[in-house]
Amino acid sequence: MHAFEARLAQLVLDNRLLVISISLVLVGLLSYGCVKLLPDTSYKAYFSKDNPELIAFEKIEDTYTKNDNVIFVLAPKNQDVFTRETLSIVEELTIDSWQMPFSTRVDSITNFQFTEAMEDDLIVRDMAKNSHSLTTAEIQKIRQRVLAEPLLINQLVSESGHVTGVNITLTIPPAELTAATPEIAAFARELQEKIEKNHPQMDVYLSGMIMMDDAFNQSAINDFTKLLPVSFAVMMLLLAFLVGRFFGTLATFIIIVFSILSALGVGGYLGYPLTGSSPSTPIIILTVAIANCVHVLTTYAHSLRNGAQQKDAMHDSLKVNLQPIFLASVTTAIGFLTMNFSEVPPFNHLGTLVAVGVLISFLLSISFLPALVTLLPKSNIKLSDNDGESLIRFANFVIANKKACLWFMVGGITLAIVNIPKNELNDVFVHYFDEKIDFRTDTDFMVENMTGAYTINFSLEASESGGISDPGFLSDVENFSLWLESQPETIHVARFTEIMKRLNKNMHGDDPTYYALPDNRELSAQYLLLYEMSLPYGLDLNNQINVDKSSTNVKITLQTISSKEGIALDARAKQWVAENTSKIAHVDSASTFLMFSNIGQRNIKTMLFGTVIALILISGILILAL
Repeated sequence: MHAFEARLAQLVLDNRLLVISISLVLVGLLSYGCVKLLPDTSYKAYFSKDNPELIAFEKIEDTYTKNDNVIFVLAPKNQDVFTRETLSIVEELTIDSWQMPFSTRVDSITNFQFTEAMEDDLIVRDMAKNSHSLTTAEIQKIRQRVLAEPLLINQLVSESGHVTGVNITLTIPPAELTAATPEIAAFARELQEKIEKNHPQMDVYLSGMIMMDDAFNQSAINDFTKLLPVSFAVMMLLLAFLVGRFFGTLATFIIIVFSILSALGVGGYLGYPLTGSSPSTPIIILTVAIANCVHVLTTYAHSLRNGAQQKDAMHDSLKVNLQPIFLASVTTAIGFLTMNFSEVPPFNHLGTLVAVGVLISFLLSISFLPALVTLLPKSNIKLSDNDGESLIRFANFVIANKKACLWFMVGGITLAIVNIPKNELNDVFVHYFDEKIDFRTDTDFMVENMTGAYTINFSLEASESGGISDPGFLSDVENFSLWLESQPETIHVARFTEIMKRLNKNMHGDDPTYYALPDNRELSAQYLLLYEMSLPYGLDLNNQINVDKSSTNVKITLQTISSKEGIALDARAKQWVAENTSKIAHVDSASTFLMFSNIGQRNIKTMLFGTVIALILISGILILAL
């Protein structure tokens, strides 16, 4: 083996210019792939196309309306939404929000479609209009109606009426999502700034899926622009201190940059997108690449200190370090490649790119680095005379006290293993973000004061077209909704049956005793048709019923619960439908919360399997080598 290492070292040092030229060409070809890298800031980037929860989610989106949204949370400092000024702000924001790019629906307490009977006619109108001219009595009536409306409480207004929201639903073509997200987020922030500037008594918070996507994007940009340069600076200073002055540090810097660019270029050729996990790639490659270079340069520096010439010193360094650097690089690459067992595509990409970067850094550290360093002027190496003595003393201590050290380590490891069962998988995707990020603090405010960030959509299907008007089906939907409301995790349940009960009351002269589901299918269908014909543009019922009126969407808003609790609630709900309904032919459930919860649960299992495979492969390699 040492003969091979010696021949390789001699080959590199005898052909230094050729080695450098080939390295530059190889790096150039690989790095060119970087131009093919495209960002993907959507949360859907974390799910493969065949992910069952993503498929179910997209099916519900295609059946009803998209879940991409921006929500403004308005908090007047007097803690009362029902004032002439605040209602005017809500009404103005509702109108302005229609100008948001890709907006298809805007919901607020002012444009909520309130229904009432007037003789034999059904009147459908905005809950509040021309708010600036409302009388005190009219505002009081609006307060009573809003706070009595089940579809609004804990959804677009708090129970006490101190906070309200304006929710904008957006329909964005998938191909335009990455470009549209920052545009929409910027528009939302402009509206936020406009309101807070013109109305100092109003605090405005922003949340919703689009703002979360933008937060992922901003976090990635922040990592690239701040974390990576700091990592580079710290590592370079440490390297300069450990192995010498300028030229060794410069050569290492070049290899790190080459390794990172080559790995990212391979990602471009493979069609990998830039996601929230991408900033980790350069940092990990940086760490491994600098370790490879330090091995070579440290031994090189020792030989120079002992009087060897540059080529001879590097020849000795390569002979000593080739095998350990190779083993370290290959085993590290294997470890990261097993991340491809993960069901999360960005983790697959991260593992593959880091593995590529590690292997490229190995190749460059045994070829380009020796060739370049020996061509550059000799650095002024400053190593202390007792360099390494502290490590020798530590080694002697371990050897002299081997039994005590062994039992100490066994005890420590056992103590750590005993605590493994205390680990609990709990994906709270809002908490992915630091509290310094506006999306996190704004969403926390929304959750604490008005509504939840977690939802589940249940698509309940009847057995035939128009089946949602069947009294039996409506009764099953209502009973299911009441069961959902009784669950401790629930904040709000939005369902189509509330509208039908209100319409039944309206069509009986607003008699409260008729606030119940119609008991006649034809009557239900007529109510629905009459109501739909009275709705303004953009406020139809497509978010609650499908086109052929064979299914309806029940949306539950949840408290901040663990992923395990969310999956359990979903399973309980489906079991309840199966055991307690007769007219619901089929139920589907989906939401971003369920998507993240399920993939988190499965991902930990696949990653543990990948870890076992990595341990087996790495152990096999070490057995063969050592």
